[in-house]
Amino acid sequence: MTLQKNRFILPMVALMLASITSLTSIPTEAQAYDGWWNGILGDTNNSSSWEQSFDRSAAREWEKNPPKGFPTLAKGNVPLMKDAVKRYAAIVSAGGWRAIPAGKLTPGMRSENVVLLRKRLELTGDLERSSSYSTFFDSYVERAVKRFQVRHGLTPKGIVDRRTLGALNVSASIRLRQLRTNIARLYGLSRKTADRYVAVNIPAQQVEVVEGDRIVSRHAAVVGKRSRQTPRLRSKIHEINFNPYWNVPRSIVRKDLVPKAQAEAKRGRRDILERYRISAIDSSGRKVDTTKINWFNGEAYNYRYRQDPWKDNSMGFVKINFHNQHAVYMHDTPSKSLFGRNLRANSSGCIRVQNVKQLVTWLLKNNGDWNRGRVDQMQANGERLDVRLKARAPVYFVYVTAWATEDRTVHFRRDLYNLDGVGATASAY
Repeated sequence: MTLQKNRFILPMVALMLASITSLTSIPTEAQAYDGWWNGILGDTNNSSSWEQSFDRSAAREWEKNPPKGFPTLAKGNVPLMKDAVKRYAAIVSAGGWRAIPAGKLTPGMRSENVVLLRKRLELTGDLERSSSYSTFFDSYVERAVKRFQVRHGLTPKGIVDRRTLGALNVSASIRLRQLRTNIARLYGLSRKTADRYVAVNIPAQQVEVVEGDRIVSRHAAVVGKRSRQTPRLRSKIHEINFNPYWNVPRSIVRKDLVPKAQAEAKRGRRDILERYRISAIDSSGRKVDTTKINWFNGEAYNYRYRQDPWKDNSMGFVKINFHNQHAVYMHDTPSKSLFGRNLRANSSGCIRVQNVKQLVTWLLKNNGDWNRGRVDQMQANGERLDVRLKARAPVYFVYVTAWATEDRTVHFRRDLYNLDGVGATASAY
């Protein structure tokens, strides 16, 4: 397939980068896109692919390991954002795009709504311009939908499902406002980033490890729920805790642990803390008999609760520490299935990191005697160990819902906490 080279085309070079380990050689735009999709999700130009079932395992792999692309906070992205603003301003001036009516659209079907879909995808450069608008959902439309889904952080199914339709129907004027809002955010952030850092983009639900203005690794992340938001902050990672205790935060004691214990007690079960290897400690520092706690009066809220290191510890096997007033941190998790979800706002504010061992190995590389094998060993042997970093790594928790990268791709993510000031449609899908 040949991509039309005009000012509306948004090349997808970044998609290929997940399948290679070096960023020193970038193939042509068409090679990059075709190499990624043909290698991971199959050749969708083949009409027979409409007969095949959707490969959910490949989609889950994409969700856990999205293409590396380019650093979100790269200084060079600011002028590219300005260019994106011009392109989207032109779309708005021309009338924007029409909303597509509700209803699932899938490859191989015919519908008048496919005509609207084609026009919508053309405007943002996901589909090559055409002089005719067929009602047939062909392989070119399928590939264009996947491009759109990748740009919006959605699972690249090639099917217009509810979430994809919601993203498609966010108006052009709202997208333009998001671009303008995020230029200011990126301008301030990119000017202050170090050469070597960790960035957590909260609405993208991603962690980027950056060195020399290039992505070392990218990790799916679980971020705070809308009701328990992950804060924006700037700090330095100074310590790694292997097989840590988990001191249950007061907010979780109040909102989760005590209500759960009350529900279990009503069923006649009073061993919830024992089951999860959680100790209750009184004001004098002594452990109390957890089976005798009265969960229905104020007594239960006065104890300090601490979970022992074990395979189902809420921290997983490692915790990453940095000073901050919000008492949040990054950590492993025993609930790995969460990384396979498209929407991963599920924590109480801390960041759970997919493939955390890769991040920890990078953080410890200046400590001399640490490598991936030793990190693996720490998980296997369960040893409690705190390691201070010889070279602290800056960490930035940022809120960026729109950005453009050096491959001229414009990305959008859900306005997860409604901080863009553009209304609910940018967060509702």
